[in-house]
Amino acid sequence: MLPNNIQDWQQTFIETNFIVLGFNAWNGYLKSGRGVIVCSTNSPSINRFGESFKTHFVPRSRLAPFLNAWLAAPDTVIVKGHFMTDHILEAVDNYDPNRAVILLLELGENCSFFYLKELPLSPPKCHQTILKTWDEFKLSQGKFKPTCDTKNH
Repeated sequence: MLPNNIQDWQQTFIETNFIVLGFNAWNGYLKSGRGVIVCSTNSPSINRFGESFKTHFVPRSRLAPFLNAWLAAPDTVIVKGHFMTDHILEAVDNYDPNRAVILLLELGENCSFFYLKELPLSPPKCHQTILKTWDEFKLSQGKFKPTCDTKNH
């Protein structure tokens, strides 16, 4: 991927996956309080439903050690520099989880920080949409119902 089209790719990725990102953010918030979604596009898997990416919710209580370890790794570079750790922590402390998502998106050796404030659906609505879809799928397919696994979507 060429460096000049990374922002376009990131925007498209967010637009395509905002419901899953919102679901994971709200699900993580319900379980652990404020936090950040970390999504890695480095090793996608492909199955019959399409491409999926590793997604993790890191609660605020574990975020500082996570950022220190992750961003200190020699192959991870946050796009705007190491000073972003304090900015990310401040954003997580102040965002409205009912209306926004804090996202760290990993692409290759780079990590980009996003404060997603104006999603087409709020995180609670994204959560409801996915759960409703699972319920509909369960009714039409019998016993199958996925669990809310915020580690891999």
